[in-house]
Amino acid sequence: MENNIEYLKKYLKDKTLDEGIELLNKGIPVQYIVGNVDFYGYNFKVNENVLIPRFETEELVEKTIKYINKYFDKKVDILDLGTGSGCIAITLKKELDCNVDAVDISPKALEIAKLNAKNNNVDITFYEGDMLNPINKIYDVIISNPPYIAYNEEIMEIVKNNEPHTALYAEDNGLKYYKDIISNANKYLKEKSIIAFEIGEKQGNLILEYAKNYFKDSIITVEKDMQNRDRFVFIINI
Repeated sequence: MENNIEYLKKYLKDKTLDEGIELLNKGIPVQYIVGNVDFYGYNFKVNENVLIPRFETEELVEKTIKYINKYFDKKVDILDLGTGSGCIAITLKKELDCNVDAVDISPKALEIAKLNAKNNNVDITFYEGDMLNPINKIYDVIISNPPYIAYNEEIMEIVKNNEPHTALYAEDNGLKYYKDIISNANKYLKEKSIIAFEIGEKQGNLILEYAKNYFKDSIITVEKDMQNRDRFVFIINI
C-alpha cells in the first residue's frame, strides 16, 4: 500500500491524492487510477480496457530482442498478437530496426494502443481481429502474451475484478490461443523465424509438446522468469 501511495504522489494528475487513496481502498489498481505505467523505460497509457503490463512481459521483450539480434542481421518484420496497450509492439519498434504490425480483438484496447504509439512516436500498423485472422503477410517474428488463465483458475481479486477478462482467460485450460497460433503460424512465417510467447507457469511442457507437432526441426525452449518460474516459450527456426 505504501508503494502505491508513493506512486500516486509521483504520477497522479487528474485527481487529488485523497481521491486516489479512496480508489485504492476500493480495490482499483494504482495504474488505472494514475492512468499510465512505465514499461521498459517507456510510458504507456492504461485503463480498464487493457491489461496492466507486467515485469514478466518486460522479460519477454528483453529475451526476444536478444534472440533477434543473435539470429538476424537485417530489418525484421514483427507481428504482435493480442497487443492490448501496445507495450510489446511499441517497445520492440523503439529498440530494434523493424517493422511492426499488431492485432487485438478489442476496439477499445486498440484505441489505447494507437494513442500509446502516437505518444511514443512510432509507426505501427494495427489490425482489429482474433489473433492471426486479419493477417495476410509473412513475418520474421511472431510474439504474443495471449490470454492464458483457465476459467477455473484462482487469481488475485484485484486482477479478476478490474482487468478485462478477454485479456485474461482462455478456453482449453488456458491453452486455446497458443494452439491456435502454433497450428497456423507456418503460413505467416518466413523460412527463418522466431515465435515468442509469455505463458502460465504450468503450461510450458504442454505447449512445447504441442509445438513439436508443427515445428519438428525447430529449436523449442521453455525459459524461466526472474522468479524461477516457467514463463516463456521460444520456437526458433534457423
